[in-house]
Amino acid sequence: MQIYVCVKHVPDSAVNITIVDKNSIDENITFLLNPYDEHAITEAVQIKKNLPGSEVIAVCLGKTDARNTLRSALAMGADRGILIVSENGCDSIETAKALKAAMEQDGSPGLIFTGRESIDAEGMQTMFRIGALFNFPVATNVVKLDIEADRAVVNSELSGGTANTYDMSLPCVIGAGRGLNTPDYPTFRDVVNSKKKPIKTIVFSELNIEASLTGANIIELEPLQQKREPKEITGDKAVIAKEIVKILRDKAKVI
Repeated sequence: MQIYVCVKHVPDSAVNITIVDKNSIDENITFLLNPYDEHAITEAVQIKKNLPGSEVIAVCLGKTDARNTLRSALAMGADRGILIVSENGCDSIETAKALKAAMEQDGSPGLIFTGRESIDAEGMQTMFRIGALFNFPVATNVVKLDIEADRAVVNSELSGGTANTYDMSLPCVIGAGRGLNTPDYPTFRDVVNSKKKPIKTIVFSELNIEASLTGANIIELEPLQQKREPKEITGDKAVIAKEIVKILRDKAKVI
């Protein structure tokens, strides 16, 4: 089985992001493999171990330096990588079309993984668009996955900790959630060995993707500013405790 994992090159969430020209960011910062994609890679590699003869291929659309993210995926166990180079930003429609074209050009997907979302755009659309283009079933925020012959049985987590169980035919698209596994981070030897694994480079324009009738462009970026207004709670201990419970229930909605 050919198992494709679509990964994204994203800014490290721990760095300070500087907005440039209103609709882009200063890219002289650390970029890395999207954290949700770490769960996707880990699960794909585990499935490969259980299905002899399978292959894990990491696919990434991005600028030239996205090769570093593919190297991270290879170090985590992917067998080879495909980099679709585009120096221009792509929306989820173009991204899905490019990923589909690259996978079709390369082989025949038996299973496709993505992360449930990327930590930069947080659009949560790409896996559904890939599924629609291939006409494959899709499940996202998957926290449990069992492959049984030509079926995939998944638990898809919803808000509030509940989950739906789906029985899907293969091939299908899986959006990995954090609860799916614990990422298997590479050792130094894994990193060294990953440099011997091949990465195929494809220029976006070479895929001859038909222009979409619709699309999305970033008009303006604004820094997130959280406004907090501290409020002192006075009274005896019982009054204070009652007020804290009310805030947690009615405002924070955590109880």
